[in-house]
Amino acid sequence: MAERSTAAVDVADNSGDEPLAAGAAKATADGVDTQNRQAADGPMTEKEGERASVAPSAAPELHSGHKLARRYRLEECVTRLDGFSSWRAMDEKLRRAVGVHLLPADHPRARSVLAAARSSALLGDPRFVQVLDAVEENDLVYVVHEWLPDATELTALLAAGPLEAHEAYQLVSQVSQAMAAAHREGLAHLRLTPSAILRTSTGQYRIRGLAVNAALRGITSETPQRADTEAIGALLYAALTQRWPYESDAYGLTGLPKGVGLIAPDQVRAGVHRGLGELAMRALANDGATASRQEPACTTPEELAKAVAAMPRIRPPEPVFTAPPEYQHTTYQQGSYGRPTPPGGPVAQTLAVAPPPPPLQSRTGKALKWGVAALLIAALGLGSWQLADTLLDHSNQSSDNQHQPTTTGDDAPEKKAPEPIAIKRGEEYYPDGTPQDLDGVPHTYDGDSSTFWRTRTFYDGPEVKVKEGLGIVYDLGAEQDVSAAEIALKYAGNHTTVTLYATKNMSSQTPVSSMKKIVGATSSNSALKLTAETPVKTRYVLLWITAMPQAGADDYTKPGYKQAITDVKFAG
Repeated sequence: MAERSTAAVDVADNSGDEPLAAGAAKATADGVDTQNRQAADGPMTEKEGERASVAPSAAPELHSGHKLARRYRLEECVTRLDGFSSWRAMDEKLRRAVGVHLLPADHPRARSVLAAARSSALLGDPRFVQVLDAVEENDLVYVVHEWLPDATELTALLAAGPLEAHEAYQLVSQVSQAMAAAHREGLAHLRLTPSAILRTSTGQYRIRGLAVNAALRGITSETPQRADTEAIGALLYAALTQRWPYESDAYGLTGLPKGVGLIAPDQVRAGVHRGLGELAMRALANDGATASRQEPACTTPEELAKAVAAMPRIRPPEPVFTAPPEYQHTTYQQGSYGRPTPPGGPVAQTLAVAPPPPPLQSRTGKALKWGVAALLIAALGLGSWQLADTLLDHSNQSSDNQHQPTTTGDDAPEKKAPEPIAIKRGEEYYPDGTPQDLDGVPHTYDGDSSTFWRTRTFYDGPEVKVKEGLGIVYDLGAEQDVSAAEIALKYAGNHTTVTLYATKNMSSQTPVSSMKKIVGATSSNSALKLTAETPVKTRYVLLWITAMPQAGADDYTKPGYKQAITDVKFAG
């Protein structure tokens, strides 16, 4: 059986002296054990292939309510470890929750943490939890990052059981592609543990702590790509088997039996998808071929991503429908409504049937029959006369109408041109918790074509794949008929797809599926005009982008699939 690289094992297999039991404590959105007030993935010890700093400085003595840069208000300390602390805070300027890492400016890792945070922020890949700020101020170094309270840690998902094959496929596919993109920019993670992987409500996997988590703990590696690749293999192995692929227990998962080495996932748990199991082995066994088949090992995230792409696509499971209960007649339909049941059970009852009345054979009966017949004849005659009179009246009206002058098309009322609708305010719509350019929204209706709101750069396109879409909600001040829009775009191309929806409010929590579509179109240049067949009355309008063109680098973003909006005008 192939050996595993020591460096990669040390990076992936560290959970502290006391591993967490499954479900023992709930982890927050920052990966912290709220019960024990320590990092959910445990402290990192110094081992072969890693170099950890020694003698850390004491963590800053701060308290809830303290403000950083007159903007970030600390609310809850979630980690205090190795001379640094992590907090849940409130960005009072943008009114949103954020995470903050704090350490003294004279901490031996302060310089490396700042450098790692700034490098990670430059990547701008939405598949990673974004670094929002990295500052040295008043003898403190702090790093501000996104806070995703609605996302779920992989640790919590695995505590409930192994992942279904399609979900495990999505995990390894998205994580390997994201890490391949990071390594192309010279960035490594080195702390890819289950607590570093988040699953959003839309099914997307996001990675937190790129470069920063390792810098906070003083972790380095001479083979970073190999270390991250084996860490992804460990995540896939755990997702398939609900076991940690090393002898020690970690992250609420039981390790493998001691002394047997690395065994294939299908030998640990029955029913494991064979292709995914072999892929986990190829990522874990980095010193040679896998034990099951003579295939080359994956030593970089790029190789692993290509191996995942080469696999036959795994379809999601079919939805399970519960059969309706067998139809039962009610007591009323069974004819027993309101009837008390005797003690001995229901007893069949025989009802006497009355004989039919005798036919009308008497003199009185004959007279009655002739009278009814006479009435029927009279009724038929009266009805025929009324019908003929109606037909004659209709014929006369038709002849009169033929002599009346007809109205020409020139006298018909003209269709009014749509009137401009003023935009009162706008807010970015980001249901996944990741905004694009919050401060740039007012630039889309300020009347200045040189200012704009922009998206980040995406590496897959033109359709937006890592998100449902990107958008802005506009408030028109009052309910109005919306039938048209003109949108000026910064990047020309025939791939910008925009749809307008009528929504009830400006909240990002309102799903697009609950909104009413007004109109949609795809651009062919830097301007997009949309006209609806029927006006829709609404106060709030969502501008929703689901595809973008490819554009080169500029002063704000790197080359890739992106778009920026300079002006938006509505009419109705």
